[in-house]
Amino acid sequence: MDGKVLVVDDEKDFLTAIIKRFKNKNIDACSAFSGEEAVKKIEAEKFDAVVLDLKMPGHMDGLEALKRIKEIQPLCEVILLTGHGSVESSVEGMNLGAFDYILK
Repeated sequence: MDGKVLVVDDEKDFLTAIIKRFKNKNIDACSAFSGEEAVKKIEAEKFDAVVLDLKMPGHMDGLEALKRIKEIQPLCEVILLTGHGSVESSVEGMNLGAFDYILK
């Protein structure tokens, strides 16, 4: 496998499709359904990159998860992914260390 990616999204069908695409490209990919679950995985394993949904249910949204991920694994690249983009969230995400900000 070439690299390890964590994909974080609360939409199961979307998450399954993205994971399948990574695996088809010979990239080890695993999933998390919330910011809290993502942080637990980041604490337990090393990842090369995280694809992170901005809006998720629970106590930790994508921006808060981004902060925690960068604290735990500063060299891990994080790509924010959202269906609810705004200039403000894009700027905040980039200031927090996101590699990129992509609209679904």
